[in-house]
Amino acid sequence: MIKLHFLGASGTVTGSRYLIETESLRIMVDCGLFQGYKQLRLRNWENPPFNPKSIDAILLTHAHLDHSGFLPLMVKKGFRGKIYCTEATLELCKLLLRDSARLQEEEAGYLNRHHLSKHPEALPLYDSDDVNQTLKQFVKIQDHHNVKFGENVSAKWIPNGHILGSCSIACDIEGTHFLFSGDLGRPKDVIMKKPEIPDRPDYLIVESTYGNREHEKTNPAEQLKTIINATIHRGGSLLIPSFAVGRAQTLLYLLYQLRKSKQIPDFPIYLDSPMSESATTIYHRFEEDLRLDPDDVDGMIGMTKCVKTPEESKKLNSERWPKIIISASGMATGGRVLHHMKNMAPDDKNAILFCGHQAGGTRGESLVNGAQTVRIHGQDIRVRAKIIKIDGLSAHADGNEIIAWLSHFKLAPIRTFITHGEPASADGLRIKIERELNWSCEVPEHLSCYHIEGQQVRRAQAHLKK
Repeated sequence: MIKLHFLGASGTVTGSRYLIETESLRIMVDCGLFQGYKQLRLRNWENPPFNPKSIDAILLTHAHLDHSGFLPLMVKKGFRGKIYCTEATLELCKLLLRDSARLQEEEAGYLNRHHLSKHPEALPLYDSDDVNQTLKQFVKIQDHHNVKFGENVSAKWIPNGHILGSCSIACDIEGTHFLFSGDLGRPKDVIMKKPEIPDRPDYLIVESTYGNREHEKTNPAEQLKTIINATIHRGGSLLIPSFAVGRAQTLLYLLYQLRKSKQIPDFPIYLDSPMSESATTIYHRFEEDLRLDPDDVDGMIGMTKCVKTPEESKKLNSERWPKIIISASGMATGGRVLHHMKNMAPDDKNAILFCGHQAGGTRGESLVNGAQTVRIHGQDIRVRAKIIKIDGLSAHADGNEIIAWLSHFKLAPIRTFITHGEPASADGLRIKIERELNWSCEVPEHLSCYHIEGQQVRRAQAHLKK
């Protein structure tokens, strides 16, 4: 008997954690942080519904914190197994996990210094020492290569086009085939190659971030051009909260193309995120995995003014001439972007541009839904800047793109589990798959467990596609 546990990303778009359990082995796929609403973030502080010491291995689809950010806490609580991922994912995890610990340490220190915590002492979820120990337990693998974890257990990583190094993971557990989509990329992404088509799975676990939506058909470069030129014409500046990995590199590439073709003025473009700068260097190192020409990567790096120190970051807010600031985090949950937001949001000449999904409960979600104030560091900041959101830069496949990817499977899965989406998105994708593909689907609840018979015999005729 195989048990499949859904320990996160059920009913929400963060906290991806799945556990496959057999009589002799316990393997997790992804181990992410919950983000967004406070009641979700509080789950990060709860004891997990399993003993971390009992986990034999963790398999990562990619580096984003909602898939990897809980790892240091697992290690802190006693996990001593190996963490398997692609080489590019490992390099990006070094950046993201270290930055996550640093931000938590800095925020706890800030709250303690200003007596803003509701607790006697604000503490980080984990610290830099926990991250350093975690990184010692990583093992890099090659995509498309089978990795064995026991006599009847193996896994294979299949590139899925979401960010650098990201993959779907196909697991063969005692003759039963599981496929975890991870975050599925788009077939015509600006910089990433299209997702590959895996072998047929018996059981599919598929994300649904945009499962009930269709991305805008507009050209994101044209949208950027219009927004930038309008903001500069008002004499204002543009702040772009951006994910340091993936989104920042896409933005820099598009800005480079617009500047090279003289469609936007020659004004300063600041990358105020040391992690984004380091991630861009890693993208350059693995450029064979990208659609980009190497000269384009060189050009977008040369165009950008990288802000390295906190003092340089603060100085930006005293500069009054028009500029673009790209700064992490993408949902405005922490980091240097909050200081820029405090400075720029009250001025109606400025604009704040969000370029991707904003999870419920984040500052980004509140702002794109029309909030007149935003709370930052214990203060309510008046919002007069123009708040703009575009979806054309999303690194997630939309509902139609997910269906197109699934339609290439030769056989329908015995069951499809829909996760990693808000309730409306997950159920919307369920309906879409059932109606268009006639597959058996389910949206699992948080902490649910499914018992699956090993050595499943596939009834090919019953699952043949039309």
